[in-house]
Amino acid sequence: MTSEDLEARVSALEEQVRELAGRVRNVEQDAAAVRVLAGGADRDVTEIRSEIRDFRQAAVSGLSDLRTRVNDQFAEVHNGFAEMRGKLAAAATGQARILTLVTALVERSDRR
Repeated sequence: MTSEDLEARVSALEEQVRELAGRVRNVEQDAAAVRVLAGGADRDVTEIRSEIRDFRQAAVSGLSDLRTRVNDQFAEVHNGFAEMRGKLAAAATGQARILTLVTALVERSDRR
């Protein structure tokens, strides 16, 4: 092997090392960018999970409140109907009593 061959081979190796060093720098920069992006994605996922949890809690709370109000309103309507049934029953009893009295008066006047 001549010194020229050795010098050419060393030059070629030096060029390959420079090229590889540049590629390694690029890979390191890409890896750093990926770490930054992954960190941002992780924060985004954490934030979205928190927002979903908050939304779910608010929805469950809202639905529970709505269910309570609906139940209260149905109870109020039920009580109102019960009260009206009582009043209608009392009115029907009064009307029946009036009918009995009118019938008795009519029968009494028919006898005279």
